[in-house]
Amino acid sequence: MDKFSAMQAFVRVVEAGTFTKAADSMAMPKPTITRLIQTLEKELDTKLLNRTTRKVTVTADGAAYYERAGRLLSEMEELEASMSRAKANPRGRLKVDIPSSLGLTVIIPALPDFYARYPDIQLDLGVSDRPVDIIAENVDCVVRGGELIDQSLVARRIGEFYLVSCASPAYLKRHGTPQHPAELEDKHRMIRYASPRNGKLYSFEYYKDGETVEVGGNYLLSVNDSRAGVVAALAGLGVLHTATFQVQDYISTGVLEPLFTGWCTESIPLHVVYPPNRHLSNKVRVFVDWIAELFARHDLIQRKSTLPG
Repeated sequence: MDKFSAMQAFVRVVEAGTFTKAADSMAMPKPTITRLIQTLEKELDTKLLNRTTRKVTVTADGAAYYERAGRLLSEMEELEASMSRAKANPRGRLKVDIPSSLGLTVIIPALPDFYARYPDIQLDLGVSDRPVDIIAENVDCVVRGGELIDQSLVARRIGEFYLVSCASPAYLKRHGTPQHPAELEDKHRMIRYASPRNGKLYSFEYYKDGETVEVGGNYLLSVNDSRAGVVAALAGLGVLHTATFQVQDYISTGVLEPLFTGWCTESIPLHVVYPPNRHLSNKVRVFVDWIAELFARHDLIQRKSTLPG
């Protein structure tokens, strides 16, 4: 028996929760994963997993074995990295998930710089706004905006971005230009953003001279992809409240017009998130450092105002 492979398979099944997800994450057939764990249980002469048609749970012996095996695998990975040139030239496969708007506007266009520095890192990049199960999907790290929901994960704050309200000239010609955020509540149509996680509609919030205005607003359209909201605003469907980095170029060219420029909105934090028990390999570390550097100097992230010029 290849005990090392069996140990890896067992750890992945425990983390993923099912044999199918573990097999997918290891790019191995499900019967191979099953056979490895059955052989491991026979070798150890103990039952590690309880299996039903719906789920897999770990036994008491399995929980103890998982803790030691996970630590051993992490130490082995660290040893291999230290005995190679990985520290000077990080290499290998890196699975990362990023939000679609941030990825298409900021991160992906900057990747030539990343590959110029680290040509031997293979990126598997998930680009979407859907919630990702980092453990079950075996993702090394994710980039996310907003407050963290899962407090069991480790997060490094790498920046922040700002929000702006805007609309197309055609929409404003039909409905007039609002002078106060409260006018949005009953005199205008808004393009609302719904959370891909739970469908919650986000409000528009504004601050000025001690006054706070929170607007829900009438809407005929809500979207769960921020890029779709931009397209809807360009089509004149309503007032959009979105990240400045998504609409800066459109505002600079007059395709969209900024609203309430004397008002402020709260900044949205950006984090890189990774599992707490995952050894932070050098390839993950250099990616995190690179993206933090990118956000620190990127004009579309740092700019609070979207006024032309």
